[in-house]
Amino acid sequence: MQRQGKAKTPRRPGHKKTSNTEKDPVGVYCRIRPLGADDEECCVEMISNTTIQLHPPDGLKANRNGDFKETQYSFKKVFGIQTTQKELFEDVAKPLIEDLIQCKNGLLFTYGVTGSGKTFTMTGSPGQGGLLPRSLDMLFNSISPYQAKRYVFKPDDKNGLEIQSQVDALLERQKRENMQSVPKTPVSRQKADPEFADMISPEQACKYDNVDEDSSYSVFVSYIEIYNNYIYDLLEDAPFDPIRPKTPQSKILREDQNHNMYVAGCVEVEVKSTEEAFEVFWKGQKKRRIANTQLNRESSRSHSVFIVKLAQAPLDADGDHILQDKNQVNVSQLCLVDLAGSERTSRTRAEGNRLREAGNINQSLMTLRTCIEVLRENQMCGTNKMVPYRDSKVTHLFKNYFDGEGKVRMIVCVNPKADDYDETMLVMRFAEMTQEVEVARPVDRAIYALPAGRRHRNQAFKEELSRRLEERGGPSNADDPELMNQLIDSLPALPACELLDATDDQTLPRLVEVLERRHRIRQMMTKQFSKAAITLKSMLQDFDSNFSAKENFIHDQRGKLGEKDKVISSQKTELERLENKSKTLEYKIDILQKTTNIYEEDKRSLQQELETREQRLHRELSERKRMEQRMQGMVADTKHKWEKECERRVNAKQLEMQNQLWVKDEKLKQLKAIVTESSSGSAGPTERPDKPQRPSREKDRPATQKRSSSPSPMPGDVFKTRGGGQAVQFTDIETLKQECPTASSSRKRRSGSGTDDQENRVPAASSSHVYQKRRKP
Repeated sequence: MQRQGKAKTPRRPGHKKTSNTEKDPVGVYCRIRPLGADDEECCVEMISNTTIQLHPPDGLKANRNGDFKETQYSFKKVFGIQTTQKELFEDVAKPLIEDLIQCKNGLLFTYGVTGSGKTFTMTGSPGQGGLLPRSLDMLFNSISPYQAKRYVFKPDDKNGLEIQSQVDALLERQKRENMQSVPKTPVSRQKADPEFADMISPEQACKYDNVDEDSSYSVFVSYIEIYNNYIYDLLEDAPFDPIRPKTPQSKILREDQNHNMYVAGCVEVEVKSTEEAFEVFWKGQKKRRIANTQLNRESSRSHSVFIVKLAQAPLDADGDHILQDKNQVNVSQLCLVDLAGSERTSRTRAEGNRLREAGNINQSLMTLRTCIEVLRENQMCGTNKMVPYRDSKVTHLFKNYFDGEGKVRMIVCVNPKADDYDETMLVMRFAEMTQEVEVARPVDRAIYALPAGRRHRNQAFKEELSRRLEERGGPSNADDPELMNQLIDSLPALPACELLDATDDQTLPRLVEVLERRHRIRQMMTKQFSKAAITLKSMLQDFDSNFSAKENFIHDQRGKLGEKDKVISSQKTELERLENKSKTLEYKIDILQKTTNIYEEDKRSLQQELETREQRLHRELSERKRMEQRMQGMVADTKHKWEKECERRVNAKQLEMQNQLWVKDEKLKQLKAIVTESSSGSAGPTERPDKPQRPSREKDRPATQKRSSSPSPMPGDVFKTRGGGQAVQFTDIETLKQECPTASSSRKRRSGSGTDDQENRVPAASSSHVYQKRRKP
């Protein structure tokens, strides 16, 4: 819900990329690890050096009706189980190190199911160094003759580097050496950890030959991990408190002035050798979170990112010092990422923290798949959908690489055992989709326009200067007895000085002559020494004047530096205030992001529940329709059945009523006959009138049950009744009447007019008093 009356923050304009139409697809490689046992079933087969084939295991065919077929997947190159670490490095990581020295960024990450060999591929083991140690070894073998002194390059905490003078670098070194809180990293192989001491043999070492000799280099490394979607610095020295151990503080992502993402407050260590870099890496590796699961004894529970940053600055025109221009510093970096493996909790049987870790790992990998899928759709279909980089810290940190800030390469590690077939199939589909994503080729950066060969000319000048000083008989050490003996031997030898005769006039003149020659030689040597002393004195005076001028210049610069320090201190306070404000806003953004994620999860769950209920309602409606159709059929059948039954009952009832009516008519005729006989007196017997025929039920009976109708009974005959008994037909009926006296008078008054009516009523009244005597058989 949007708040009313509050304006939105204007969006900052995005970073304009250089118009470069050349693009390269993401380089995807595949590496197959050996099976753990020889009797295990294999589901991966290497067809060629670029193609593999997946075979569904036999158990999966039996469980799923054998619907699965063999599928083939192509890669840029496939490395089989016999591939060495050196061969893998030569094809995959070596070009990235060459690009790093050429001021180009790179991203290399391993992807696969848990237990597929990702960490071994990236780190390796003693005697089998992985991609990371081999990359560092090649880098230092290439730039070691051209490295700058320590602390000449200094991080500015904003993903950039500053250049310090030689004096400031020296003061910084002395300051760091005097600080006891900063541990010194070893610089010799003997002090390195034994696990990383002999990873690379000397014969496997390699270097890059096309290194710019007129530049100075310095290497900085940092090591972070992304655990439960939080970033932690593995090189940060947190104070140890055994009573109240503090949890490590998570870091936040920020964007620098070039719109590149970086981890704010991350420790960057300057290293000068491969051994020193190994030691820094091992220091962070000990803090990385790993756990034992059902599928992997040392399963990585976080995504680790080892960042190698190379600073490169040109030398000045004399080729002696680094050019003091921050804009001329080129910084390139290579990110080596070891992604945690995707896993199914039904197989790992994870619980508690392990279950939460697995959920976050799978969620971050799912976000990576979603970003790749959206990038692929935007490039192939020409759409402009927003890529959800911010849904995960992994994708948010590396979004610049997919936007064209360097090469991207992925190594898909595959475990060929049959138990991982389903997970391997998903990994193959993701790799196939990733190969279709294209990344803009990085542009070569401009080089400072200075003549080449400056370093070489400076070294040649120094060698020539030292040679000329030696020719001029440079400074000697008078206390050295060997030099004194050489000097004495260079003088003319003294003749024999023994006088045997007083008249000897040859020995003394020879001695005087030799001494005079020695004196002349000594005078000449004194003059040369005086000239050399005067020359040296003049040189010292020149040095003193230059030194005094430089001291004055340094004094002035220190005064200006003091003023700038005041400005910087005020700016630092303002910067701290803004950083605190930024942290607060970022914290609020994180809270809002989490709230949004929770709402979206609730929305998805509600949508799923709604879809489930709609499906259930649809099924119920279809079931109700089927029930209605079935009930309509049953009602129609029942209705037809009851119509027949009612028709049969009505016919039976009609026949019964006709029989009753026939009986009544028969009784009435008998009564009329009796009344007629009594009125005629003693008249002879008359012929009985024909009785009406009783209606027959032949039409309602079946043909097998039809029988001929019997003649009507005569008076005195015995006939069977419908109930199963017997009845006797009487010829005389006695009627008993009891009348009230008052009724006789009224009857007399009506006698005149109602005679005919009385005659009609008597048979009706008497018909109700007919008695039939039944007897049982």
